[in-house]
Amino acid sequence: MGVINLFNSFIRTFNICDFLDIVIVAFLIYHLIKIIRESRAGQLVKGIIIILCAYFLACQLNFRMLGAILSNFFQFSVFGVLVVFQPELRRILEQLGRSKIARWGPLGNMGSEEESKGKMYKEIVNITAGSVLSLSEERMGALIVFERETRLGEVIDTGTILKAVPSVTLICNIFYTKSPLHDGALIIRNGVLYAGGCILPLTRNRNINRELGTRHRAAIGMSENSDAVVVVVSEETGRISIVVNGTIKSYMNIDLFKRDLEKYLLDQADSRTYHRVLSSFRKEKNNG
Repeated sequence: MGVINLFNSFIRTFNICDFLDIVIVAFLIYHLIKIIRESRAGQLVKGIIIILCAYFLACQLNFRMLGAILSNFFQFSVFGVLVVFQPELRRILEQLGRSKIARWGPLGNMGSEEESKGKMYKEIVNITAGSVLSLSEERMGALIVFERETRLGEVIDTGTILKAVPSVTLICNIFYTKSPLHDGALIIRNGVLYAGGCILPLTRNRNINRELGTRHRAAIGMSENSDAVVVVVSEETGRISIVVNGTIKSYMNIDLFKRDLEKYLLDQADSRTYHRVLSSFRKEKNNG
């Protein structure tokens, strides 16, 4: 009866704010677990859980020395967690900053050039598709990074500034085996070939396929540290892949590659903006 009364009391006092509180906490916990599972932080969390269990047992069994050591350990563990989980914490904050919530308010449009992207994306996707298809046939490796909301200034500084108008010929020449820029990555910013020969961070994920070479590991590492879309052409197999958020997907059909690249480069809102501008332009042209 006590449990039933407690449940009835809970139901009577439960309101919409309590429901929203539970939903928000569940949402945060879900995404925190998801991020931890996709990174090396998962092993660190297991270690912390083991230490917590050891501390609980020490308290229950009255192990004074062990309990005192673990108690002092936990007093300084907050600073240790900040240091150990620094890459994961940075990734969480970056993902929060890239979320749709962050677009609200006075900082929402900072650094964005959505209209420029809307006008340029079809052309750059077609050029990229033609380039990677040619490179794949010639078995020439390539690493192309499309910058999105996360600025890649630190990566760009490792390469050579180009600021060139994109074309199939130019991209193929950049990745030609005797070109001085072919070993690095090509950064595309707002539809412009912005920098070449750039050095990307390698992934720290030890669970990826060992058959993947340095070029693919660099692509995965870049996508883990930013929201960039990375296109890879394998030098050994000619396989064309897209890497986003640490996930790699390979393509045998160039049309599917173009479709997915368009989807990644522009979200639905950007696509609607592009089509409205294009429709308005056609109406004005027809009226004229």
